[in-house]
Amino acid sequence: MEKYDVIIVGGGPAGVTASIYTARANLKTMVIEKTAVGGQIVLSDIIENYPGFPEPIVPTKLLENMQKQAENFGVKFEFDEITEIKKDSDGFILKSDWDEFHARAVILAVGSVPKKTNVPGEEKFMGKGVAFCATCDGPFFKGKDVVVIGAGNSGVQEGLFLLNYVKSLKFIEFLPKINAEKILQDRIKQKENVEFYLNTQLLEIIGEDKITGVRVKNRETGEEKILPAEGVFVYIGYSPNTKFLNGLVELDERGYIVTNERLETSVKGIYAAGDVVKGTKSQVVIVAGSGATAAMNLIEDLEQ
Repeated sequence: MEKYDVIIVGGGPAGVTASIYTARANLKTMVIEKTAVGGQIVLSDIIENYPGFPEPIVPTKLLENMQKQAENFGVKFEFDEITEIKKDSDGFILKSDWDEFHARAVILAVGSVPKKTNVPGEEKFMGKGVAFCATCDGPFFKGKDVVVIGAGNSGVQEGLFLLNYVKSLKFIEFLPKINAEKILQDRIKQKENVEFYLNTQLLEIIGEDKITGVRVKNRETGEEKILPAEGVFVYIGYSPNTKFLNGLVELDERGYIVTNERLETSVKGIYAAGDVVKGTKSQVVIVAGSGATAAMNLIEDLEQ
């Protein structure tokens, strides 16, 4: 079992940024990511508010540059899924289904996953009309009527991307207002083939072999109706990827990791970074900064 000074679980902006800092401090560093470097950021089509890029940048390109930068400092990237972390006499053992890794210190940058609606029909049509990534699946809905669940930043931004392909968009928002940033609201409201159903609850995704519509209810009047649709994209928030921790560190009631201002968890030697940390906003610049903060404090503690 190869030993590392630092193992970072999660290869999104927070994890990769942390690895750059720890590797520059001459700490032997590994990043373990379940699938591919990038995390949830790669589900977006563009980023236009990351400092230093006057033009919008493709998320995959930004993370590709981050990974190359980390590798230039000697960071090793391992693609595996950690299922258990245990403390031992001189650090931590991280286990997957296939391997074990040892580290003196750990940074948890595991991020979050999209929430499901859990309404009838969602599981039935998962991957067959129900989707969570416009960039990945938008081209499959060319010329079709599509429903977007959620009118926050993610929903509206991904809706703007979908309009490159779809015939029409209907937004279903549980709250009585659109919660996206004003710049996104202004852009989407300029489009003619978009409707908003605010203060509206999704009740069911309808269809036999394929989606034909959604059943919704106006939360104020109680009126129910069926809206025709051939696809449903869900953007109702995220849930933290912390189930595998099995009580190792303190979590809040929603499963987010509780840390102090130094991003230390309740277990000495384990730090957390990114939007898996309680109260952290899901913005690339913010989570990257938290990765740097966790790494700098970890470096300081290991030196002591």
